[in-house]
Amino acid sequence: MKLFINRNFGTERMKELEDMGYDIIYVPERDFRNLKREDVEAWDNIDEIYSADVWFTYMGFDQFDITKMKNLKYVHLTSAGINQVPVEHLIKKDIILSNNTTGYAIPMAESVVMYILEVYKNSRKMFKYQDSKTWRTDMSWIELSGKRVGFLGTGNIAQEAAKRLRAFDVVLWGVNTNGRSIDGFDRCFSIDNCDEFFRECDVIVGIMPATESTTGLIDEEKMLLMKEGSTLINIGRGNLINEDDLEKNISKFRGVVLDVVEEEPLSTESKLWEFENVIITPHNCWVSENNIERLADRVIENMKSFIETGKPKTYLKDIKRGY
Repeated sequence: MKLFINRNFGTERMKELEDMGYDIIYVPERDFRNLKREDVEAWDNIDEIYSADVWFTYMGFDQFDITKMKNLKYVHLTSAGINQVPVEHLIKKDIILSNNTTGYAIPMAESVVMYILEVYKNSRKMFKYQDSKTWRTDMSWIELSGKRVGFLGTGNIAQEAAKRLRAFDVVLWGVNTNGRSIDGFDRCFSIDNCDEFFRECDVIVGIMPATESTTGLIDEEKMLLMKEGSTLINIGRGNLINEDDLEKNISKFRGVVLDVVEEEPLSTESKLWEFENVIITPHNCWVSENNIERLADRVIENMKSFIETGKPKTYLKDIKRGY
């Protein structure tokens, strides 16, 4: 079985895949990331690539014509999000899709804790004091203990963050599609009935996938519901927050943290760069030295199951949902 793979897991882990029975075609993503499709089509080994049964990639869909992969049965992503995937083609051809839902949960959970504390302890102001060699006590620091932290999305990342925040004696609320209860959360709401969630949470963390129902979910109406002096954090998908509405209502927040935005990179013309209560990081909260090993574990587990049974151990049962 041919495996077209765009990420190297190291000699030992790649050999594990070979020992399972995969004939590996390895092309690192950096080799085609900035190429046009016509450039890739001229490669000497393009016919071999297009004969693959399995494809492991992140953003290769612009450069490689998936419609020419007549043997393709399974796609595995390095990412949790699937926005880059030609979903309709996969559905039409009954191609299985797996994503990296758990691989980034721990670093992203740690980042959530960091972001909240940065806002509550005014770290941005402290760093400016340090740069100017200013010794000045800031009496506006507040405690996280006793606050209500809400998560828009209650999947793996939110659950890992909730576990870590529990040590701070917070109340944990969540929003998901139907309001189902999730271990680790004190209360959950459905996405269609979450006004109380927005009214009562001191911190709201967005970790939702990009779907029709989540696009622009946090708009002016929701912002007006939120507490004066609350904190808004988005680490999921940039489409969750209406940025024009955010600019208009920015003064009501103690802090806003944006690791993702509607269009990345954030334009230098955006006013969001200028607000003192906004922290911007460049889609960075997933980064960790342990990511590659976690990803390799997941891929090898799925590839083993796929070659043995025809199905990976974990995959998206309904890719139209977007997650």
